[in-house]
Amino acid sequence: MRTKLLNISIIFVLVLMIAIPSMNNIQRALADTSDLKVTGTILHLREGPGLSYPIITTLDEGDPLTSISREGDWIQVKAGDYEGWVASWLTASINDKQTIDQTLISQVDRLNVRTEPDVSSAVLGQLSIGSQAKLIEKNGEWAKIDWNGLVGWVSTDYVTINDLPEKKAKAETETDEPKVEVSAKKVNKDTTFTVLVDALNVRHNPDLNTKKIGTVSKGQAFKVLSQEHNWVQIQYNDKKAGWVYSFYGTFSNLENTTSKSSSSSELESVTIIYNGTNLRTDATTTADVVARVDAGETYPIVGAKNDFYEIQIDDKTAFVANWVVTTTSSSKAATTIKKEKSEPRKKGTLNGLTIVVDAGHGGNDHGTTGQRGTNEKEITLKTASLLASKLSAAGANVVMTRESDEYVALRKRVSIAHQNEADAFISIHYDATDDSSINGFTSYYMNSNQQGLAEAINNGLSNKIDLKNRGTQQGNYLVLRENRQKAVLIELGYLSNGSEERIITTAKFREQATLGIYQGILNYFNKNQ
Repeated sequence: MRTKLLNISIIFVLVLMIAIPSMNNIQRALADTSDLKVTGTILHLREGPGLSYPIITTLDEGDPLTSISREGDWIQVKAGDYEGWVASWLTASINDKQTIDQTLISQVDRLNVRTEPDVSSAVLGQLSIGSQAKLIEKNGEWAKIDWNGLVGWVSTDYVTINDLPEKKAKAETETDEPKVEVSAKKVNKDTTFTVLVDALNVRHNPDLNTKKIGTVSKGQAFKVLSQEHNWVQIQYNDKKAGWVYSFYGTFSNLENTTSKSSSSSELESVTIIYNGTNLRTDATTTADVVARVDAGETYPIVGAKNDFYEIQIDDKTAFVANWVVTTTSSSKAATTIKKEKSEPRKKGTLNGLTIVVDAGHGGNDHGTTGQRGTNEKEITLKTASLLASKLSAAGANVVMTRESDEYVALRKRVSIAHQNEADAFISIHYDATDDSSINGFTSYYMNSNQQGLAEAINNGLSNKIDLKNRGTQQGNYLVLRENRQKAVLIELGYLSNGSEERIITTAKFREQATLGIYQGILNYFNKNQ
């Protein structure tokens, strides 16, 4: 009996010794099956194919992935010990070239450079007409670029892509001298960074844990010295440089900026973009109006203050809001901005339509605060971003009034709708009242041309969410009252109702609510084509 047990033990050990290298070979084989890599700076691995699904883990640029299946723009992958879904536009084949020997030239002014190839993603900066950037890769109608060290995505509809000079020309400039690696990327000497939030900390190093050396305010512009990942080094004052987080500002070039003493023929100018634009005595929408001018009129710029340009009118100056004009250099003559291509709309799509999505409140305007501490400004942005993704996927040109935690004046939000000649303006809010028992969602309109869209959206919501339907009502809100476009303001439930707050702050609710709004918009335009 003892001999039999000994023989069995020996056989088991031999089998185990054979199995161990076999298991190693299996693991090595799995590693070799990776067919994708992460191309975004960070990539969220989610539980399902959509932005509303919970995040399992975060992946870094260059991480290998093994694809399992695909659903629309989402790919099911295996990443190490994790399995989940990732956005296809932030991945590439493992064998793709790292760079493309091409350069990209902007055909328009203020071309947004975004964090991801999606109109709902955050804006990192803006290209001016003629700005050049290195092309890193193309993904459908989007191009990933390196612009003075800033890496992001732009729409290929508004750019020209050219080959770089012959490689031999490049070789003539190269030497055998050793190259010194530096962590921070140098940028164009004329690049500036303008702060977009009320207050932004300046730090000693590009790290949230380092010493704070000061604070800068909204509208302030600083010379950019270098960049490192999502941080930008600015000339904080005459003697000191510091680092700020790049998502809270925008980049621009000052190559064409001239002094106030320059002749009018050399000055950068503004061109009014729609009729009835107010010129004011100061850089605020409450200042007195000195004149009303029409689209197409051009004036030289003599200065800037907050979100306004100071312009020269005959023998005096006045201020005009920067969101109602385009800027050009008069030395370039009149530059025609290429308008967005629009495809004929097919039933069941939103092709050719421009929709402005307005995330209510933001910055120092927190909106209402729920019984459980929810800030309205935070969930309106999450909801608006999710809605924008759905509308964009259906073919719409989506413009967001804000894409981060910043304050945007109400009249500026309306101006964005006018400037883009929006087919629809959708303002997202969450409600509150002193009576905590009141609940439900409401769709508001003001003018008669807005009522049909409001009713369609309200019907779409009623089919997707379980809240009490308070119906479609007239609401005397500025973003509706002053809006010439079809505009709707939606209150998606009451944060002042504790039970309802628990429901409407979930990702599941946002997914269903945005699906209802999307369906309502689609039904409206299908019926009114």
